[in-house]
This record gives sequence, C-alpha cells and structure tokens, in this order.
Amino acid sequence: MSDQAATQTAQSRPQVSSLLRRDVRYLGNILGEVLVHQGGQQLLEVVERIREMSKTLRASFDPKLHEEFKQLVESLNPEIRHQVIRAFAIYFQLVNIAEQIHRIRRKRDYERSAGAAVQPGSIESAVKDLKERGVPVEIVREMIKGISLELVMTAHPTEATRRAVLDIHKRMACDVLELDNPTLTNRERERLRDKLLNEVLTLWQTDELRSRKPTVLDEVQNGLFYFDQTLFDVLPDVYEELERCLDKYYPGERWHVPTYLRFGSWIGGDRDGNPSCTSDVTWETFNRHRHLTVSKYRAELRKLMSLLSFSTSIVKVSEELIESIRRDCEAIGDLANLDRWRNDKEPYRIKIGYMLQKLANMKREELKGTPARYNSAEELKQDLKIIDRSLRYHFADYVADTHIRKLIRQVELFGFHLTTLDIRQHSKEHENAIAEILAKMKITPDYAALDEEEKIRLLDQLLNDPRPLTSPHIEYSDSTRECLNVFHTVYRAQQEFGVDCVRSYLISMTQGASDMLEVLLFAKEVGLFRRDEDGKVVCTLQPVPLFETIDDLHAAPGIMQRVFDLPIYRASVEAMGQLQEIMLGYSDSNKDGGVVTANWELRVALNEITETGNRYGVKLKFFHGRGGALGRGGMPLNYSILAQPPHTIGGGIKITEQGEVLSSRYAMQGIAYRSLEQATSALITAARLAKYPEQNSDKNAEYESIAKELSERAMKKYQDLIFRDPDFLTFFKESTPLNEIGELNIGSRPSKRKNSDRFEDLRAIPWVFAWTQSRFLLPAWYAAGTAMAEYVGGDEAKLDKLRRAYVEFPFFRTLIDNLQMALAKADMHIAKEYAGMIKDPAIRDRIFGMIEREYELTTEMILRVTGQKEILDNVPIIQESIRLRNPYVDPLSYLQVQLLTELRALRARGEDDANLLREVLLTINGIAAGLRNTG
Repeated sequence: MSDQAATQTAQSRPQVSSLLRRDVRYLGNILGEVLVHQGGQQLLEVVERIREMSKTLRASFDPKLHEEFKQLVESLNPEIRHQVIRAFAIYFQLVNIAEQIHRIRRKRDYERSAGAAVQPGSIESAVKDLKERGVPVEIVREMIKGISLELVMTAHPTEATRRAVLDIHKRMACDVLELDNPTLTNRERERLRDKLLNEVLTLWQTDELRSRKPTVLDEVQNGLFYFDQTLFDVLPDVYEELERCLDKYYPGERWHVPTYLRFGSWIGGDRDGNPSCTSDVTWETFNRHRHLTVSKYRAELRKLMSLLSFSTSIVKVSEELIESIRRDCEAIGDLANLDRWRNDKEPYRIKIGYMLQKLANMKREELKGTPARYNSAEELKQDLKIIDRSLRYHFADYVADTHIRKLIRQVELFGFHLTTLDIRQHSKEHENAIAEILAKMKITPDYAALDEEEKIRLLDQLLNDPRPLTSPHIEYSDSTRECLNVFHTVYRAQQEFGVDCVRSYLISMTQGASDMLEVLLFAKEVGLFRRDEDGKVVCTLQPVPLFETIDDLHAAPGIMQRVFDLPIYRASVEAMGQLQEIMLGYSDSNKDGGVVTANWELRVALNEITETGNRYGVKLKFFHGRGGALGRGGMPLNYSILAQPPHTIGGGIKITEQGEVLSSRYAMQGIAYRSLEQATSALITAARLAKYPEQNSDKNAEYESIAKELSERAMKKYQDLIFRDPDFLTFFKESTPLNEIGELNIGSRPSKRKNSDRFEDLRAIPWVFAWTQSRFLLPAWYAAGTAMAEYVGGDEAKLDKLRRAYVEFPFFRTLIDNLQMALAKADMHIAKEYAGMIKDPAIRDRIFGMIEREYELTTEMILRVTGQKEILDNVPIIQESIRLRNPYVDPLSYLQVQLLTELRALRARGEDDANLLREVLLTINGIAAGLRNTG
C-alpha cells in the first residue's frame, strides 16, 4: 500500500465507524418516534430507563443498582412489559440492518480509498499471491480445475425470523444504503426518512411469531427467496471476478473458469426425523426449483430482446444464427407464439422469441423429446452460444461480453434444476424396510438380527444379482412403501430434470458398511444403480455416510475400508468419477464430547479417512455439517474452509449453510458477494497449501500430540458433567428455555428424534439454542480451561508450547479464537439468573459453581496463551459489537427469566396462559436477534 493510500484508508476508518453509529442512532430515533406514536411517552421513558440502567451495570457492576434494575423489570405490568420486549427485540433487528449496510460500505470504502492496494480476503488477493509466489500458469490451471465448493442450505429449524419480517428488513436496508448518496436533496432525504418511519411502524405492527409451524414447502419457498433475490445474479459475478483477476495476473491466456462454486439444498429432501417430508413433497420441491429457474431465464431473455435491436440493414449476422432461426420456425410452426417478433430485419429478437416459446413449451408433455421445446439446459446454452458467436462475427463483442456471457454462466450453474437437492434419511429406516422386503421374498426371516458381516455378505450377493427384489403386487407397510417411493421419485426426477438435480443420498447415524449397502440396494431396485449388458456399471445416486458421534468418527475409516473392499461398491464409486462423498457432523460430536474433543476428533477422522481413500485411489469429498452457532462448528465461511487440513480437500468440499446464517449472508447482494468472494479466496489459498505442503504449517507432530492430550483431558471434564453427573439434566432443563423453544414455530421438524426425554434423543440444535438463550453458551467452551490448565500444570515451558502453537498451528489458533468468541457472548451474571429457576438449591449451587469456575479458568488460560489483556482483543470490531449489544440483550434475558418462572408456576398448577407463553417466545426471538449466531 502506498503511503498516500495508507493515510487515506486510516483517515476513512473513524468516518466509517461514525457512519455505523449514525445509522444505529438514526434508526433508534425512528423507533423512539414509533414507540411514542404507538404506546405514548410513558413507553419510551420506561424503555430508556431500562436501557440506561443496563448500560450502567455493564460499565461497572453495582449490586444495589442490580437489585433496583431487577425490581423495575419485575414491576412492569403485562401490557407495558409486552411492548418493552418488542421494543428491544425490534431494536436488534435495526442494529443488524445497520451492521449489514456497514459491511457493504466498508468494502466500497476500501476499494475507493485504497488506490492500487488489494483488499485482504478478496479473490484478487489470492490470485496476486499465486503470481508473487511464482506459481506457474499450468499449475494455476490445474488448481482452478481442482477446487470445488458446494454450499448446502439446510432445513434445520434455526431461522427464527419470518419471511414477512425479512422482506421489511430488505426494503429498509436499501433505504438506509441510499442515505450515503451525496446527491440527495433535502426533500429526498425527508422522503427517505418517511419511508423508513413507515417500515419501522409496519415492523412494529407485524407479528414476529408464526401462527403455525411452517410446512416443508414453506421452508422450500424460504430457501428459494435467496436464489431469486441474490444468488442467481451474484454467483456469476464471483466467477467473472475470478476470470478478471486471472486475466490480469496471467495475461495472454484464455480463461473460462469451470464450475467450482455452487449451491445445494436439503430443504424438501431431509426426511430424517421429519415425517412431513414425503416423496410427494420432494417431487413438488423439484418442480418449484424448475419453475423458478425457467421464470428467471424468461425474464433475462426478455431483457435481451429489448437490448439486441441489431438490424440486418446495417450488420451481417452469422449463417449459423440464420439457420438456427429456420430450424426453430420449422419445429414450432403454427404453435401459439406470444413472444414472436414480427420485424424480419431484427434476427436476434426473432431468435429470442423462439427461445422464449421453447421455454414455455417445457410445460407441455406431448412435446417432450421434440425440438419445439428445450429438453435439456445444454440446448438452451447452445442457442445462447449461437447468439454469442454471431455478435462477435459483426464485432459486437462488448455486447456479448456484457449480456450473453453472464446468462451462459447462469445456465451452466443452475441448469433447469436450479440446485442439487440432497436426500437424507436415518439408517434405521432403511434397515427396517430391507428387513420387510427380504422377509416377504423368503430370503431371510429377520435381516435386522444378522450380525454386520452376515448383512454385508447378503447385501453384496443381492447387489450382484440383476433380479429385482420388489413387486407392485406385494403389499408393504406404509413406511417401507414410502422408503421405496423416495427412490422412485429420485429416478423420475433425474429423468425429468437431469441427473444433477440429485446426486447424494445421506445416511444419518451410519454405524456400519451395511448402512451404505442398503441404500445402494434400493438404488439398484429402481434403476439408479445397474450393470448394463456390456458389464459397465451405471450409478447416478451415491450413498453418503454421515458420521456424527465420537464413536462414529472412530469407526469411520474402518467402515470406508470395508465398502471399498467390495468390488461392486468400488464399481459404483468408479461410475461416479472415482469420487466418494462423506459427511461429518459437528453438532452431535460436540454434544457427545465437547468443543475441544469434537474439533480434534473431526480432524483425526478427516486425516484417517483421507488416507483410506488414498490407498484405494478414491478421491474424497468431505461434507462438513457445520451449524451457524459456535457450539455446532459455526464460523465465517472462509474460516470454515481454511480450518480444514489442506490435503483433505482434493475431492472438493461441501459445507452446510444453516437456517440462521442464510439471512445474514445472502439476503443482500453486496454481502452475499463478499461472503462468496472470501470463500473463493480461501479455496485458492487452501489449494496452494495442498500443492506446496512446505508452505503449510498445519502438520506438526509435537503440536498434534499436545492437541490430542488436550482433547482427552477436555472430554473427561466435559463428560463428567454432562453424562456422569446425575443432576445435570435437571439443571439443564430447569435453567434454560429448552421446552419452550419446542413451542416456537420455527421449523417443520420435531426437536427430538423420538418422543423421549433421554439426552441421547435430544437434537443438537435445541441443545445449543437453549444454552445460548440462557447466556451460558456451555457447549461452545466448557472443559477447554481445565484441559489447558492440567496440561500446563505450572510448567512455564509447557505454557510456552501452547503460545507457540497458537502462532504456528492453524488448528489450535482457530480453536482458541472460536473459544474467545463463545466466552465473549457468554455471561455468568445473566446465566446465574437462569440458574435461579432451579427448584433444588443444592443442585443449582453445586453445578452453577462448577460451570462458573470453568468459565473463569478458560478465560484465564486463553489470556495467558494469547498474551491478550481481554478476550477478543484480537478482533476489536467483533469485541466492540458484542460490547455494544450486551446492554440491550440483558433486559430481554431478565424478562425471559421472570416470564419463564411465572409460566412454569402456572403450568405446575395445571393452568396455562397463552399471552405469557407469547411473551416468552418474543424474548427468545429478541435474544436470538441480539446474539446473532444463535442455534
């Protein structure tokens, strides 16, 4: 960076942060006006008094003021209490909007003021780094060809915000961004403020809570919102930027970046524990994906039609274009063509008219297979390429580059299926269905009773036998029929929408090779896996094991070795391009062993499974089931990529994008672009580290040994509390809003796998969400302090080793920095209020005391290892954001404790109060908005 650029950037920083403060204050003042307008001056005064007391307590804790504050909160009458809760909850929504706008502003400010400097984390910074390190162009080509990232939207019920509220947020964000426009007149500024006042008023009068649980198809529509609003346009822009940077740093080459970044989805395909996700719902999901894609292409083509007014009176178009128009005319003939262009001197418009008709004709079954409709996305792409070549033929290459190139990229990315849908089901469902089918065929009376090796031998034999196992004339139970219907639906979808519409079948709780072979057997039954007469194996759906618990992670390498040993399974992998996908769960492993152990065991499993794949010549694509929350592996997307050992991403990488991060990452184009740009930059960096291992400090035997010891110590401490303390479950259920979260209509899926109160059957999502709401955030940090303190044991040399590991060992640094984030968001003062709800004071005092001591020890050890004075000194922006938010979250926490206490007392007497429950649920929404990465 030049001195001048550096000075400009430094000067801009105070101005930028003051703009964020300006926006928060501006929106806060508007909210104040709405509060007075809706609830009178008294409401505003109560809200302001609570806010000021909360800020004072945060600045300097005073026991007397603390009691006064609690008394004020408890003295609110129900009507004003309800409004106070909503005021604080809506304030967070406004702060979140301001922070999103600020992220866009910071990127633009950097680009405007930095001159020739390249922004860290950008695509250009990664490509420039390759050039400066002397990486030759042929290696760059190989690396770009090898990188692959698929981001998978999931149906996890963690997005507490309604679509109606998200729409208001989006409109407000556009208006707040417009405030930066220096050309606005005073009248225009007044009109903007009036618009924002209207939006905040609408927000105040819009119900944040859903009146019913969303259906699976409601969730599908919510997912499609992001494709429609941002991703359809932003994804091609990321590709264009990568090609621009490659052209800049490796000039004289022809660059067309292959498809490396795409989105997938579980929404409409994830049936694990969700009886509402049926084969009919999955089929409708495919149809909705297609409908959106075709409507987007039609809109783009209509824009093109208005732009491409080239006349043959002035230019000579290609013969290829003229011939394609003749063929279209012949094929479509007298069919009603509402988009037909009548001016025969404007061939591009004529061509596009026929293309629009071919898209419309895709709805007509009787035209399937004819040139009167598009039968594949490749046909649409070829038509666009004909237009592209013709434009270049008469030197309209600027137009081709600006308009046609992007649409061709969109067709490459989205096809006619929009996104690849993954199917997921619990392994037990397949076993039960196979057992019934084999019993009815008199093959074995009780398949489930066979041991693992007997199952494998039988399944191997059946996979090699071309004869079918099922018949439409045999009656099956509803669950077995539905299991078969899912595979029939996948086969039908691949025929209708192309094989890329679904490629992976995920198996929850994979605990043996038989779990994978059962899915392959179902695939064989419907034609998704077969051996042709010439002996060639065709496979278009892959069984993907999901290893979730610590025990499953330990068993994973052996399970993969067992399936790879079977020639029939290896043939299926070969048919899928010698690539095997494997999913690793971050939530259940954390629930099992705590954050330190889960991270270590996932790393070990990654390395060992990769070695297994290498022995068999199979490339592995790891699918990382990260949540948005810290207790479920949550972190920024680029960190998620760089956290993986570089040599384990050779077959590509998949990462879940859970409900609670979708709106913060993809609701606005500028933020979606920056997130995907950072991900691309991280992918390129990881590919370089994998190619040049000597530049990678990730492998270090001494540090790995230390991490292993920390993991063992942490797991013992964690499991002593979670599994071995007889009072722990009582503490958890009574000190968190666990049961009440189940009454918040935020997802179509139940919060438990079975109707059971066992800890094992509790889903990891409500486990983390409940701890976050109560401000413990226990799953995200507990036991780390003991592990480090026991390892050091007063030995300064060992402490120095941890300090060096923090600087030199990426795995350890990432772990420590995530622990810092968790500790900063946790709050033992507030958590103590939640613990006060526990009926037995002995349980409360003993277990809370253990948790509080561990919190203090973890904080102390992290500060000693990092050399920081305070937690999060390493990322002051986030530190400041949490500091600013906490005084506003605190009142909601105190209110939640009071409301939970009242509601539970009522219910213990066999009574209930719908208004009281509603207020509890409003505080849950508000705290989720305040803490951001919630659950």
